[in-house]
Amino acid sequence: MIAFLMTHADILLGYLLIISLVAGIVTIYDKGAAKGGKRRVPENTLLLIALLGGSVAMYLVMRMIHHKTNNEKFMRGIPLIIALQALMIFFAYRMYTYLS
Repeated sequence: MIAFLMTHADILLGYLLIISLVAGIVTIYDKGAAKGGKRRVPENTLLLIALLGGSVAMYLVMRMIHHKTNNEKFMRGIPLIIALQALMIFFAYRMYTYLS
């Protein structure tokens, strides 16, 4: 019943909240694993989580805990993902308002 009361925006915000939490937790875990000599999270997995919507949270956490800040793939790649996601949101919004 609750799902029927939720708007598309509510669902999207809920998804972004969850994927952002996952991104932060996985990034912090990977930092701890790197320090403790444990099994690391593959870089492709981190990038996939960023692509799925956790890019802003992952980038902020990486900067806060100084994780992968010397890795060019992440320090250039994640901001690029953020920019592409922002463009997608912009064009989706424009298309939505044009069709409304």
